[in-house]
Amino acid sequence: MPARVLGYDSLVIAVGSTTNDFGTEGAAQHCLFLDTRKQAERFHQQLLNHYLRAHAGQTDAVEQISVAIVGAGATGVELAAELHNAAHELAAYGLDRIKPENMHITLIEAGPRVLPALPERIGGPVHKTLEKLGVTVLTNSAVSEVTADALITSSGQVIPASLKVWAAGIRAPGFLKDIDGLETNRINQLQVLQTLQTTRDENIFAFGDCAACPQPGTDRNVPPRAQAAHQQASLLAKSLKLRIEGKELPTYTYTDYGSLISLSRFSAVGNLMGNLTGSVMLEGWLARMFYVSLYRMHQMALYGFFRTAMLMLGSKIGRGTEPRLKLH
Repeated sequence: MPARVLGYDSLVIAVGSTTNDFGTEGAAQHCLFLDTRKQAERFHQQLLNHYLRAHAGQTDAVEQISVAIVGAGATGVELAAELHNAAHELAAYGLDRIKPENMHITLIEAGPRVLPALPERIGGPVHKTLEKLGVTVLTNSAVSEVTADALITSSGQVIPASLKVWAAGIRAPGFLKDIDGLETNRINQLQVLQTLQTTRDENIFAFGDCAACPQPGTDRNVPPRAQAAHQQASLLAKSLKLRIEGKELPTYTYTDYGSLISLSRFSAVGNLMGNLTGSVMLEGWLARMFYVSLYRMHQMALYGFFRTAMLMLGSKIGRGTEPRLKLH
């Protein structure tokens, strides 16, 4: 696209974030990332190729199907559970020369526990569930180097893996730090006030993962979570109207409504926050029901009621005819 100059009265920047490999040696060359659909499809295809080669007897199955996931946040945890489920589904599709237990999944977290951004009472049950599924969970293990066939931690531990997924940390797109006059932090996020205006230009707003918004009463910024971006978007819709009318802008205060983590078909866990109920812990089928309901609410926000209803109907009809796992 050729360079263009566009004038504006108010500019809103909402360019999201990408995975942060923290400059780890070899990570960019040897790890797969899941920032885009194209990257996810690449991982999907590589996993299937590994399975097919192992099934054909070209390589040793136990060594070949080994997946290491760096980062035990929501993405890493849910991916580990889904991979365990995929191992069983692939066996059901005729790739039965490879036993499900021959897929070795290792989840690596630099911090002391899984799901470090969520309450510890959620992380504990999730850790136990993953271990019951056969996932090897390593905490307090920072990856210092990635090679073609292994990850090496800062303690010198070598973790062999044929597929390596990096799902640890975020950073805003690099071009933001090069925009003249705007203040950014070490992960390229634009520094904003509680009004979501950038600190050095009141005509430029930023929200979501690309913005570093302070939380009053703490030394932390608003966490880079979907619910925070949703809340900020709702506030900005009102703020821009008020700005046109010349009125004072409201300030943003983050409200945590809880979190839900899906462990594939095996379980779900989370907590819901409310003014009347406080924090309510959810596990099992009830958490799963809330997880699916939240997903449908996101669809309704994007597509509206009618299209979401059609998607739900199509999903229900197709459940009995479509394959449970995509093999192409």
